[in-house]
Amino acid sequence: MRSDHGATLGPMHEHHDHTRPEPEWREISTHVPGLHWDPGRIPAWLRQTSGEPRWPVTLGVLLAIALQLALPDRYALRPRYLLPVAEVLLLAGLIAANPVRFQREHPAIRWASIGLTLLVGGANFGSIARLVNQILHHQTVNSPTDYAQTLLGSGIAIWITNVLAFALVYWQFDRGGPFSRAQARKPYPDFLFPQMTDPSKAHEDWEPGFVDYAYLSFTNSTAFSPTDTLPMSSWAKLMMMTQSAVSLITVALVAARAVNVLP
Repeated sequence: MRSDHGATLGPMHEHHDHTRPEPEWREISTHVPGLHWDPGRIPAWLRQTSGEPRWPVTLGVLLAIALQLALPDRYALRPRYLLPVAEVLLLAGLIAANPVRFQREHPAIRWASIGLTLLVGGANFGSIARLVNQILHHQTVNSPTDYAQTLLGSGIAIWITNVLAFALVYWQFDRGGPFSRAQARKPYPDFLFPQMTDPSKAHEDWEPGFVDYAYLSFTNSTAFSPTDTLPMSSWAKLMMMTQSAVSLITVALVAARAVNVLP
């Protein structure tokens, strides 16, 4: 049988009134016009789930902290270890609150997670500013070859950290964040992933996680524009535009300066 929305009803729904869709399906359909999926197979990103795993975002944050510590002193913010220590402490508290999956929600957890994102992004923006300042003022502290190698290595570390920082921003705020997405509170996505436009090409349990946002951030930093995932809301467009500009400036200045100082 079919509902009035054109969706096929499976055997588990045969004892219900087939002239109306299920309550949950009806509520989602009012927010997403043109939706004609099977009520028994609503995609995970549109229904309540158990929350995404903790480990991908934890690895991302740890990598960002490690790259901050690996930067030469001339590109790191002072005091040298203040921000990395603060990031580690915030990360430890967040892991203690949700060690396996993002299930336990509290305003303090939300603000601590946003604070960690701001620290990672702020530290990297500070390093970018110091890097650009030294490039523009042609400050070299050793031989041209050593300086070029240091500049390229530092530029790559800062670029990767920039990718991770914006991945955290996208992951943190898309549809209200990981807890909001797990509860399916906001049906309208800030980022339209390919699996959302054609659910037949994805598993019914697929929902965007940190890896998806990291891929979005990486492709935006390399192509300087959206690739397969489109920004839908104004804030998402502004963030992607900012990321592309920062990535372009970093890559162009570092590459030009490194080539210029080589003998």
